[in-house]
Amino acid sequence: MKPINDPSLLNTGISISGYYLMSDAYATHRPKGMTEWLITYTLRGKGYMDVPSGMQHCIKGDITFLRPGTPHRYGTVKGEEWDFYWAHFNDYLIEDNLLPSEPLFIHNFKANTVQRRINQAFRRLLFDSTERDEYWQELCLNSLREMLMLLAQEQKLQRDPRIVETIHYLSIHMRDSVQIEELARTIGLSSSRLSHLFKEQTGLSIIDTLNQMRIRQAALLLTHTNRSASEICYEVGFHNYNHFINQFRKWYGLSPSSYKRKHT
Repeated sequence: MKPINDPSLLNTGISISGYYLMSDAYATHRPKGMTEWLITYTLRGKGYMDVPSGMQHCIKGDITFLRPGTPHRYGTVKGEEWDFYWAHFNDYLIEDNLLPSEPLFIHNFKANTVQRRINQAFRRLLFDSTERDEYWQELCLNSLREMLMLLAQEQKLQRDPRIVETIHYLSIHMRDSVQIEELARTIGLSSSRLSHLFKEQTGLSIIDTLNQMRIRQAALLLTHTNRSASEICYEVGFHNYNHFINQFRKWYGLSPSSYKRKHT
């Protein structure tokens, strides 16, 4: 067993992580910065990050990256509490294109679905870095990469959080009979406004997106299982076999049977 101060345990991926609920008496000052990255994720309350380029606040849904070597001061805003996860990590195992280039980078995840995923990823990172069982570093890095890729995806797509929530709703209810009116009430928009915004941001209608999800899943099942096309039709959410065949031709240009022969 390696001693707790073994050098091989230092400077490798995630070095330390934690969860804090701090009053406004909390403050940290590092005039010369750190040798590692700092990442935080705010669950509620309000913190601040002060670097040479200026001060920024951290609110619910904010993920923060502080670059190594950046002089900084951070803490809880006066009159507030700050509820947040944090971790220190080295970047040599992280792809350069995933890490922000700014000394201080803050991004707010507005969609509840994405906030939950970031929260869950950070909780896994915290548990694994605390328990330090076999492969703990790899598990921590997987959680960190998940957060970075969710950030990269959101920055690339730049979708309204209500559209993100809509797509997530469709994926959960892919096998159900989805009613646009019910979906719109869940999202908090009128059905006409949601339909317009969805088409504007994705290029597809809500129903086309739902059918595309179903057909993609059907194609995978045709390729990787022995189920018949008629069985798969109902499994992915279609209630009419002819409609299933027409939708399959629309998205793949082949019938289900032709697709199965070509790809197996």
